[in-house]
Amino acid sequence: MEKLKFEDAMERLEEIVEALETGDLSLERSLEVFEEGVKLSNVCQQELKKADARVQLLMKNLNGEFEVEDFEE
Repeated sequence: MEKLKFEDAMERLEEIVEALETGDLSLERSLEVFEEGVKLSNVCQQELKKADARVQLLMKNLNGEFEVEDFEE
């Protein structure tokens, strides 16, 4: 699977879910798009892991110096 942007992969995943929910696809085609969806899901998970590793907040400590802290919700 070529390098996809996260947003493009998510959009295609939404299309796949809609297609599978309609029930209009043959069994073989359903399996093909389901497999594509699993691959896209893995791509999205990897991108989210990368983004999570990069998200950090700069916080001023009591001395007025900046510290880098991991972002936590």
